[in-house]
Amino acid sequence: MTDGADQLIAYSGHCEEREPALIQNPDQRRGWRRPEVLLLVMAAGVPLSAATWMALINNFSIERAAFTGAEMGILQSLREIPGFLAFTVVFVLLLVREQSLALVSLVALGVGVAITGFFPSLTGLIVTTMIWSAGFHYYEALQQSLALQWIDKDKAPHTFGRILAVGSFASLACFGMIYAATKLAGLDFKWVFILGGGATLLIALVAWAAFPRFAPPVEQRKTLVLRRRYWLYYALVFMQGARRQIFMVFAGFLMVEKFGYSVADIAILFFINGAINIVAAPQIGKLIGRIGERRTLTIEYIGLIVIFAGYAVVDDATVAAGLYVVDHLFFAMAIAMKTYFQKIADPADMAPTAGVSFTISHIVAVFLPALYGLLWLIAPALVFLTGAGLACISLVLARNIPTDPREGNEVIRGKVPAAVPAAAE
Repeated sequence: MTDGADQLIAYSGHCEEREPALIQNPDQRRGWRRPEVLLLVMAAGVPLSAATWMALINNFSIERAAFTGAEMGILQSLREIPGFLAFTVVFVLLLVREQSLALVSLVALGVGVAITGFFPSLTGLIVTTMIWSAGFHYYEALQQSLALQWIDKDKAPHTFGRILAVGSFASLACFGMIYAATKLAGLDFKWVFILGGGATLLIALVAWAAFPRFAPPVEQRKTLVLRRRYWLYYALVFMQGARRQIFMVFAGFLMVEKFGYSVADIAILFFINGAINIVAAPQIGKLIGRIGERRTLTIEYIGLIVIFAGYAVVDDATVAAGLYVVDHLFFAMAIAMKTYFQKIADPADMAPTAGVSFTISHIVAVFLPALYGLLWLIAPALVFLTGAGLACISLVLARNIPTDPREGNEVIRGKVPAAVPAAAE
């Protein structure tokens, strides 16, 4: 354990003893029942529910729950609260092991989406949305933590790329299911929600039954951990959260409002994005392994500066679609932030920091969409120009990553002194 002077909130308590049933010998983790395979299986379960909800919620809320923009704004804001509270996952880990909690979170995600169609009201949609959103955000934090613990550092970039590729493939399968269920079979919203959520639930139950419980290489701390020497990682995560809100909320809105894209047009863009990621994400993972996190993030942020500036001035619908697709492709390069943290972090910090990082990335989600919504009324181009500004800040931060990041060599400038009095932390 590292010196407590490097930690804001010190670890207290004793590590619980490992259960005999846990798989600890690497020789017992061969074949298909390996941690890497479990991560891929769980990754396939998430989009089946999340994409179903995203694809149906607008039509369902308007047609069945008589939503206006006010109710939808309330629902979307509340949906982000579990992400903001993701740091609380570390307290739940006092009672439940990470792998088990990840599977329980998948179950909550699946159940929350599956029952959505039965509650066509504001109250009903708030309750079901909070259930699946809590499961989704807890799972995402735990998935990152488990991957960083289970996967060797030299294999992590490619493995994260494969996880993204599996998620993209599952999303494509989900969109195909939705099309077949609604257009061909004419199923009601209720049954489509059940199909999407039920598929996630089934995958979670299969993963629970088919895979053993894997012991973590290092027992994780069960308290909140904030370290000064992780400051650059925290800053990169915060900036990513701000940029992603601009893309998620306003890039698609631009396509519809300015260029008149239909639901089918947007769906085609989603299909293109998913298909490209299936092939590109693993290759981007390999690229990170070859050129390192500093160069990869530099490429990403330079590209995002160009893309956001392009959003601000584009007048051609086809060019706008190209920007949208390339923008989405750059998401895969954010893997480099995770592998950077893996290299610099105390191995016992993976679980608590995963929850904290999700909270940091969701800070802006509470207010930024509403703030930028007002800015959009004045000058839509300014929304994207500020996004380019955020990417510029991220680029400056990325250039502070060493070419060989490791514990004790976290940044080029702004290093925390080795001996800092505990009171100063």
